Amino acid sequence: MNPAMPMLRVLLADDHPLMREALIAAIEDEPDMQVVGAATNGQEAVQLAQTLDPNVIVMDLFMPGMDGLHAIADIRTRDPRARILVLTSSIDENNVVAAVQAGVLGYVLKDSQRTELLVAIREVGLGKSHLPPEVALKLANGVRRHGAQSATPTEPLTDREEEVLKLIGQGASNRDIANKLSLTEGTVRTHVHNILGKLGLANRNQAILHAIREGLVNPTETN
Repeated sequence: MNPAMPMLRVLLADDHPLMREALIAAIEDEPDMQVVGAATNGQEAVQLAQTLDPNVIVMDLFMPGMDGLHAIADIRTRDPRARILVLTSSIDENNVVAAVQAGVLGYVLKDSQRTELLVAIREVGLGKSHLPPEVALKLANGVRRHGAQSATPTEPLTDREEEVLKLIGQGASNRDIANKLSLTEGTVRTHVHNILGKLGLANRNQAILHAIREGLVNPTETN
């Protein structure tokens, strides 16, 4: 491994032994990742998250005892900086919305390619969002069908921030937004930071949810 390359410390939470073994093998094969712990249920995940200080937590939603959603909420209550990637077999709209509301950064299906999972872990490790197109569509449809709690701004967004928020809701990256609005990526990052602060949101995924909830984008506009 390149000495300058940071090692990602990954905590896994999945109740299926074969899945855990497969995940450990896939992750440990990467030079920039190591598995620091493997939980078999949500309660173990909460405990290990506190003691092991992982960079990324890969969490199944369906486990005995405390399920993934409750574990995510507990972990993020204790540590709002926790970076969590959901890895599950469910693409149910309600689960996607609930996970994003709970503050997850990524959501990947268990039948995804190994390469997608590894990309998702690295992006979440960097604090970036990772929502594949089919998951983003479920998020949009879930908000449209069932609604979701909307954030109340501590102060109004500027016109430019509204523009940026709408593009975030469409799934645009900072680079895409910069090109679209003729801004630098640094300026876009500042706008995103201000938007999250004013709306009291934890991350970009929650901003996407808010943009959909407020009607700034249509479900068909999300990537």
